Amino acid sequence: MSIKVSSLSKLYDTQKAVDNISFELKKGEIVGFLGPNGAGKSTTMKMITGYLPPTSGTALVCGFDVQEQPMEVRRRVGYLPEANPLYYEMYVREYLEFSAGIHKIVKDRKKKIEEMVDMTGLTKEAHKKIGALSKGYKQRVGLAQAMLHDPEVLILDEPTTGLDPNQIIEIRELVKKIGAEKTVLLSTHIMQEVQAMCSRVIIINNGQIVADDSIEHLRGAATTQDVLVVSFDKSIDESLLKKLRNMSSFEKIGDNKFKLVSKDAEELPRELMQWALDQRVNITSMQAEVHTLEDVFRKLTK
Repeated sequence: MSIKVSSLSKLYDTQKAVDNISFELKKGEIVGFLGPNGAGKSTTMKMITGYLPPTSGTALVCGFDVQEQPMEVRRRVGYLPEANPLYYEMYVREYLEFSAGIHKIVKDRKKKIEEMVDMTGLTKEAHKKIGALSKGYKQRVGLAQAMLHDPEVLILDEPTTGLDPNQIIEIRELVKKIGAEKTVLLSTHIMQEVQAMCSRVIIINNGQIVADDSIEHLRGAATTQDVLVVSFDKSIDESLLKKLRNMSSFEKIGDNKFKLVSKDAEELPRELMQWALDQRVNITSMQAEVHTLEDVFRKLTK
């Protein structure tokens, strides 16, 4: 396992920021780490990277314990924290040169720096001081330093903060490319990013894990079988729709589109098809109500 967290907790006085959580990440996985503000995401990431000691429990990175072998862990982890710490008076390449020195990168140092500058789209801005960059480009510098030493594991806390839509797409593609060979754990509040990059999601709320599954399974499990979403090819007499025996209520949600709450989930579709024949209207679509990842997130964390 690239990351193995076992019974990990962090206590601040009497408040449990992280409460006895466990999960594992394999090589090649890109996992979204989701939760509302204050849920324990950043605290967990800081413990995995060794920046914050846990109160109890263990975290292993590539088989190394973050408390007992912190330097071995840091050699294998690239970390972009939520508050991206940068030296604003340094030039971009100067800062990456400085970061390379910290990681004791000697062989092909300049080549690796240029690869990171190119990979993160910093080429046009690399001659500037970091303090003169926009927030989006500062974020790119943070990504470049996180990947400079070719880590096996990437921990990214809100990696696309401050980026414009085009930059977000570029970073998404970059993370997906990296994730094919490495392990990536990333937090974000943007559900579209999770769906675009991740195959699996861990949701944390009040310091505890409330879900750990694939996006498809989470959405499927939340699908409401007793609610049908139906579209017709033309307008209908809504008063006649009320006569469906296996329906308890309905709601119009668009042009000729309705949400029907069933009394009997098996019988309602059959009755509805016969009703449409009788009314001489065509059903253009009919399916159980499908929830988005955002719906699942709200249900689990409200």
